[in-house]
Amino acid sequence: MLTDDQRQKLIQVAIQARKWAYAPYSNYKVGAALLTSSGKIYDGVNVENAAYPVTMCAERVAVFKAISEGEKKFEAIAVVTTNGGAPCGSCRQVLAEFGLNTLVLVADSDGNLISEDTVGDLLPGAFTSNDLT
Repeated sequence: MLTDDQRQKLIQVAIQARKWAYAPYSNYKVGAALLTSSGKIYDGVNVENAAYPVTMCAERVAVFKAISEGEKKFEAIAVVTTNGGAPCGSCRQVLAEFGLNTLVLVADSDGNLISEDTVGDLLPGAFTSNDLT
């Protein structure tokens, strides 16, 4: 369970990261902050591309940064957009790979918490490694 201070810190890190988002096509900037079980926070931003399908979401950037540094257990992720938009399906699936109990905090750009759910709540019936057997 996250403390209120941890929630606020994650949201603030995501707000700061959002400033670095590269979104020249949609102008929809997203920042994310991922808290690992070790206590380290990894941030991420969306990176758009003229070839739209290769655009990368902020949530996945944060996850991939953490994985690339040996982290595989996540406690929570904060996602910040102008209007408090929730993670897309692809991001939900990537997060599900590392645990359905990861907390997902969605906030607007002013830091107002819009929603708080687990990955499992956001992706019921998730496809996991158990489905491969």
